[in-house]
Amino acid sequence: MGRLIGFVGTVVTLAIGMYIYSLQVKTLTPGAGGGNSNSEDVVTITGVKNDLIGIANAERGYLATEGKYASLDELKAGNYIRIRAERPPYVYEVETTSGSFRATANRTTKGAPAQLWITETMQVEASD
Repeated sequence: MGRLIGFVGTVVTLAIGMYIYSLQVKTLTPGAGGGNSNSEDVVTITGVKNDLIGIANAERGYLATEGKYASLDELKAGNYIRIRAERPPYVYEVETTSGSFRATANRTTKGAPAQLWITETMQVEASD
């Protein structure tokens, strides 16, 4: 009986996780629900999201070794990341405080999302 309850609990947890993931994908997909997206935009947004996750992971590594968060230039100089400071039409910047960071991708042209960001919570978020 205990194994059955454990299995059901695992299935429910996976279902909830997939639902949350699907909501995040809809938020970060250009034209979600409107049918105005093209495959190039989807690829760009996916690349930007992966870059932001890479920056956030680099920040975690830098914090573990240096005891603080780092600027984008410091992450590059220390070989924590190898990404460029941009993925057109987005450019990246990192803001840090003693206990947090925010890596942001700002769109330089018209389009959505205008901005994507990630913090130490490791959740990519987007604005319209």
